[in-house]
Amino acid sequence: MTDVDTPELRPERPFFSSGPTAKPPGWSFDRLKTESLGRSHRSKIGKERLKYAIDLTRELLGVPQDYLIGIMPGSDTGALECAMWTMLGKGPATVAAWESFGNVWIQDAAKQLKLKDLTVLDADYGQLPDLGSIPADNDIVFTWNGTTSGVRIADTDFIADDRTGVTINDATSAIFAQPMDWPKLDATTFSWQKVMGSEAAHGMLILSPRAVERIESYDPSWPLPKLFRLKKGGQLNRAIFEGATINTPSMMATEDYIASLEWAKSIGGLPAMHDRADANARIMTDWIEATPWLRNMVDDPKLRTNTGVCFVFQGAFYDRLDDETKATVPKKIAAMLEELGVAYDFNGYRDAPPSLRVWCGGTVEQEDLKRLIPWIEWAYAQVKAELS
Repeated sequence: MTDVDTPELRPERPFFSSGPTAKPPGWSFDRLKTESLGRSHRSKIGKERLKYAIDLTRELLGVPQDYLIGIMPGSDTGALECAMWTMLGKGPATVAAWESFGNVWIQDAAKQLKLKDLTVLDADYGQLPDLGSIPADNDIVFTWNGTTSGVRIADTDFIADDRTGVTINDATSAIFAQPMDWPKLDATTFSWQKVMGSEAAHGMLILSPRAVERIESYDPSWPLPKLFRLKKGGQLNRAIFEGATINTPSMMATEDYIASLEWAKSIGGLPAMHDRADANARIMTDWIEATPWLRNMVDDPKLRTNTGVCFVFQGAFYDRLDDETKATVPKKIAAMLEELGVAYDFNGYRDAPPSLRVWCGGTVEQEDLKRLIPWIEWAYAQVKAELS
């Protein structure tokens, strides 16, 4: 027994996963347009809907008109690795990481591409490496927002205005929630399943004119699988960036992404999405700061995300537990609340320190976060009583 009362109100939408994330409020299957389903993606309607998804993406994100936007297979991973495989290797490169997905890009660069002139910058969960040390002539691969650590970059000052290298930016858990500095970004990638709450398996690749020039002027020494081949006849295949995808896309997933984009546009576009994420994250971070047995995984407030807020446990009770038992605390809380239908999929990432991670992107409602908090407090009290 504990002295913490069972909360009365439950989140109406208990979806706090960091990917795939919560659907937009009011989402339902009957809101999806179905005319393109069962049709070839090369049909007139198929190409029109794919192009519409690209055009809506450009409009909402404010992507410059001379940048190209393409739909890629393999979610954010496919889009990011396509950029790495087609653009890296011409000169020195730096890959920077501060959480698990960024470390995948390090392994790609070091063990798969085996780049000869490679610098690796990494940092522990909750920290950033010294990005200011990156030379202006290096290609840069970095993750704008650390999905599994809750760390985001504070700015793009580490990218030189007069750089000769290209930048490859994994923006999947930041885009639509944090402003992108487009003049500093040459290849930007994200997946539909993250901030917009859409379906998985498809990614977006946004290329600057500098990125296009690199692709057209450079042929890497390694083989390129078909899914990464962006050139035709030695030039960029621009049809890919008009909706002619490299392989067959899901038109149902495309319609779902379009519905999410149209929802975002209806509520005020990108400024509204930013405001919603900021307000949601503030609810969680203020509570974490006021709770003595919790600590934000990120010490520096300037580096704290407004999407996947990650927090760890502390205090006299927790500190006296052995490491194996400490690791069970967040798992027990997440499992308890999932069984009750209160909150789904908010345990910390498997490679991260024992933690909880609550998605605060714009498709989540403030009221649901406010209702979640007392349930976490209640569940923690149950776990504490069990382990005491």
